[in-house]
Amino acid sequence: MIIKYGGNAMKSPQLRRAVAAEIAALRGEYLPVVVHGGGPFIERELAARGLVSEFRNGLRVTPPELMDVVEMALCALNKRLSQEVGQAVGLMGRDSQLLQAEILDPALGRVGRITEVNAELLQTLLGAGITPVLGCIAVGPDGDALNINADTAAGAVAGALGQGIVFLTDVDGVYRAYPDPASLAPHLTRAEVEDGLASGWIAGGMIPKVRAALDALERGAPFATIASGMTAGVLAAAVRGEAGTRITP
Repeated sequence: MIIKYGGNAMKSPQLRRAVAAEIAALRGEYLPVVVHGGGPFIERELAARGLVSEFRNGLRVTPPELMDVVEMALCALNKRLSQEVGQAVGLMGRDSQLLQAEILDPALGRVGRITEVNAELLQTLLGAGITPVLGCIAVGPDGDALNINADTAAGAVAGALGQGIVFLTDVDGVYRAYPDPASLAPHLTRAEVEDGLASGWIAGGMIPKVRAALDALERGAPFATIASGMTAGVLAAAVRGEAGTRITP
């Protein structure tokens, strides 16, 4: 089971520790792999150095002078989160070439697209009862770090392992008529998601989330669930398909 965790859902230390405990509790039934981002933590480190980042189509433009700060911020968060999960090891994509990538678009700087996942390393750790906690930094063809969107990195890992994935976000799932709570869709097929994108009832910040879910399915994940990480207790229900929106092929 792949769990993508990041963004605003990580800002509260108390909530983050609660979610970490829920991840640990899953080990009784699943073999969890955590893939995390950390936008708020990156922003804090950039601001401390007087650096400003720009976003294009939801991706952080990452010139080399920003890449070092991004990697530093994610490494520190990675170790903190792995400690909070317990019986876990914090890894970045550069470790044993865990995540290999190529430049996505030269205009974005050191932003990458995953080309290969070292699934054997992850399976070895899971077989030893250790939960891998992955920060979304990959290694490029030149041996240097590349910044990877955490949603797409998690989708690539889910596909490589052939496992379902839960995206913990700041919303309860996909709505057919946001923000009407009655319009929350508990299940959508790939075709329904494509229709939502085309007709506009999937819009705004939900677009990159569902595209990451579709990418995970395309790579081989059996399902992708989008659920809230802003409330403790949701994760286990989302894993069972009882919370959020589950998207299937």
